[in-house]
Amino acid sequence: MKFNRKNYSNNKLLSLYQGLLKPRMIEEKMLILLRQGKISKWFSGIGQEAISVGATHALRSDEYILPMHRNLGVFTSREIPFDRLFAQFQGKTHGFTNGRDRSFHFGSNEHHIVGMISHLGPQLAVADGIALANQLGNEKKVTLVFTGDGGASEGDFHEALNVAAVWNLPVIFVVENNGYGLSTPSNQQFKFKQFIDKGPGYGIESIKIDGNNILEVYDTITQLASKVRKNGKPILVEAMTFRMRGHEEASGTKYVPKKLMESWAKKDPLENYERFLMSEKILTKELIESLRSEIKSDIDSGLEKAYAELSPSVNTLVEIADMYATTNEEIVTEKGSKSEKRYVDAISEGLRQSLEKHSNLVVMGQDVADYGGVFKITEGFLDQFGRDRIRNTPLCESAIIGIGLGMSIKKRKSVIEMQFADFVTCGFNQIVNNLAKSHYRWQQNADVVVRMPTGAGVAAGPFHSQSNEAWFFHTPGLKVVYPSSPEDAKGLLCAAINDPNPVIYFEHKYLYRSLTSDVTDNYYTIEIGKANIVEAGNDISIITYGLAVQWAKEVVKKLNISAEIVDLRSLLPWDKDAVNKTVQKTGRVLVLHEDCMTGGIGGEIAAWIGEHCFEFLDAPVMREASLDTAVPFAPDLEQNFLPKGRLEQKIKDLLEF
Repeated sequence: MKFNRKNYSNNKLLSLYQGLLKPRMIEEKMLILLRQGKISKWFSGIGQEAISVGATHALRSDEYILPMHRNLGVFTSREIPFDRLFAQFQGKTHGFTNGRDRSFHFGSNEHHIVGMISHLGPQLAVADGIALANQLGNEKKVTLVFTGDGGASEGDFHEALNVAAVWNLPVIFVVENNGYGLSTPSNQQFKFKQFIDKGPGYGIESIKIDGNNILEVYDTITQLASKVRKNGKPILVEAMTFRMRGHEEASGTKYVPKKLMESWAKKDPLENYERFLMSEKILTKELIESLRSEIKSDIDSGLEKAYAELSPSVNTLVEIADMYATTNEEIVTEKGSKSEKRYVDAISEGLRQSLEKHSNLVVMGQDVADYGGVFKITEGFLDQFGRDRIRNTPLCESAIIGIGLGMSIKKRKSVIEMQFADFVTCGFNQIVNNLAKSHYRWQQNADVVVRMPTGAGVAAGPFHSQSNEAWFFHTPGLKVVYPSSPEDAKGLLCAAINDPNPVIYFEHKYLYRSLTSDVTDNYYTIEIGKANIVEAGNDISIITYGLAVQWAKEVVKKLNISAEIVDLRSLLPWDKDAVNKTVQKTGRVLVLHEDCMTGGIGGEIAAWIGEHCFEFLDAPVMREASLDTAVPFAPDLEQNFLPKGRLEQKIKDLLEF
């Protein structure tokens, strides 16, 4: 291995050596603790330290790095106190996640680090989001994100690189090519020869480096970071290296040919650099011993403090509360004149007024700029707010949602439009595993609203008509709202944008241009989590939301009965107090929704009523919902699928019980 010191001072060369030594010595200690049962799992980065250390030293301390399993050198190079790091590994309170997550699955804004989640790919888009925020703020900063050669097989890799290229985002993507994805060798992961072959396809500059050569890593990343700060364009770096231990310790390395392991052992980044420094008369055996002794003392001291800590105290109320960031915004009451607005216009007006209120708000989605969105919600927005804030995106739901989280880290708000709610499946992981769990894991809120044009009744077929709110209703950390009227649509959207938590905002396509009512012209909000009594009544309660509210009103009027129609409006959280009161009032309950019956939200509400309101019931809690099929295309089949045609008889059955 050849080292070129260029004009770097002895002190700089020594600091890089210490940078390599710290993670190596910590790892050696962690392997001992693992065998002693004092930590539960370890992902070793031995043999790969030069990439983490060199890259981190090359960046400024206020530039974000997004590491993975084997990037301990990032955390040590950013001077995270050992006691906090070890407390994190042991699930102690003083760690970064209060025992809620392990190893490097955490972030620290203080140290400008955003850790990974187990799904490997999502952090690439989060880096894009941080870089976009830097770009919008005219901050000349670079963001660096790591991925492995195996993780780069994920679709998130493609989406993140593509968006970064299209938007000229100042990101350095570092692929640590260590030859294996767990036990799967590269020739079973990809067909191309090198990752640098992929860069030109995205229009991204690419460069390959020896990832075991600390000076080459440091010098290259230093130069690239300077370049990216100036021109704001992304770069792909392929760092060649090798993993000397198992994917995690339990998996071992029996699948690696012995000769391959032996050849890479000769390229050990620490040993080779140590020999180089000794040949340059910068390092001596005495200094090595001194440095090792000092680091060992720091490790022992950090472990002693971490061991002394108690495990997190169990407090159910705290655990539940910490799923969400505190909402400090007060409700803005309706004041001033009203005018007749369609459902679609109310949503558009709420979004426009929110953009005027929040200068840090960005709207992203397919065709939302010049075209105004497929439903014209954002028509005219481009002229008023400009391309920085009204952003057309490539077809990449996962990347754009991840970008929303990255923007939140930099204290910006995002509204992301799914062209149809059905397409959110392509970004599902980012929502349920990244946005939803971020605050619970490391107190980082996800200030993101995902707009979801949803529902059937317009003959759009199986892939443009699904009601998929139940997928998100099951996910703590999210909020889910679903307005049924123009006035609620505006107020709830404004409230969702104010809320620092991720909100999934459903808007029914059928209602866009078919429903009109008087809506306050000024900006206002409606509290998330509060139901609305659409019609008061005494004979039965119909608990519902979305388009089904309109069905209920129509059938109740036709039957001329005294029914209390409760519009939930918010599905997560849902208004248990309002439900309890209406059950006590009428004693007969029908839960109605457009979603399929099995696994729908109605089942949870019915179960809750059965458990908490049983003594007030005069009949079984009944449900009506769509068929347990996909949404059919032909109008007659679609109407048969929907519950509206069965609603009248279901109400009669409930009244007659």
